[in-house]
Amino acid sequence: MKIGILSRNRRLYSTSQLIVAAEKRGHDVRVINPLRCYMNIAAFKPSIHYDGKTLTDFDAIIPRVGASITFYGTAVVRQFEMMGVYSLNESVAISRSRDKLRSMQLLSRQGIGLPVTGFANSPADTEDLLDLVGGAPVVVKLLEGTQGKGVVLAETRKAAESVVEAFRGLDANFLVQEFVKEAGGADIRCLVVGSKVVAAMKRQAQEGEFRSNLHRGGSAKLIKITPEERSTATRAAKIMGLNVAGVDLLRSNHGPVVLEVNSSPGLEGIEEATGKDVAGMIIEHIEKHAKSGRTGTRGKG
Repeated sequence: MKIGILSRNRRLYSTSQLIVAAEKRGHDVRVINPLRCYMNIAAFKPSIHYDGKTLTDFDAIIPRVGASITFYGTAVVRQFEMMGVYSLNESVAISRSRDKLRSMQLLSRQGIGLPVTGFANSPADTEDLLDLVGGAPVVVKLLEGTQGKGVVLAETRKAAESVVEAFRGLDANFLVQEFVKEAGGADIRCLVVGSKVVAAMKRQAQEGEFRSNLHRGGSAKLIKITPEERSTATRAAKIMGLNVAGVDLLRSNHGPVVLEVNSSPGLEGIEEATGKDVAGMIIEHIEKHAKSGRTGTRGKG
């Protein structure tokens, strides 16, 4: 098979592991910087051009589209889909998962456990918004943030009001969520491929920090998840329409709650923590499912 990996840097761990896994199985792999692609949006023969040449004959693409280039990156993925190329994660699913508010509304509609979450526009509603999520401490989270950026823990009501006021002053869109204290600064990253959780790790925030992201100095270790957590992770990925997803869960007093569904999960931390060849499992999934024209949008919304 001829597989294209949409990535801005072939030296990134996740990208390089996917290259190794695909080549090990005899596939022809090419890394394509999505920002270098330009498109001919024609009615009968849509095409993508790169370095002065037309990209042709791809059997599948693996989008590794960063949050900062979601708009253009998903446009490139959509163009490949118009050309009948199988995409591991489709453009609509990627866009859906990147919008935190939209994704939480979709998960909520399907009965997935979530932290109590509030969203408002008017400053006049701040008091009631904080009451809605149970009062301080609360987590204030930018809709566009990734890797723990734009996430603030406000431990008192005054602090929460100040953070909300600051975000509003920047015309930023944000959510206010309950702080799940019983999680103890830990979350669970479930790596879903197809309809299965193929690897799971517990991420623990370093002392004095509530964000457990590995980029924030958190640590990771192998963990055995419960059947309910496994079901929650696979259902969340399916609702988003993602074939590959990193689903972040918290263990709360009322069961697992979903923090986020990531459409381009990093592989380094979870492969090191679990010892599993996740990249190889992703390539195996493509081998089983990649067919020309199989680009129908999955899920709703």
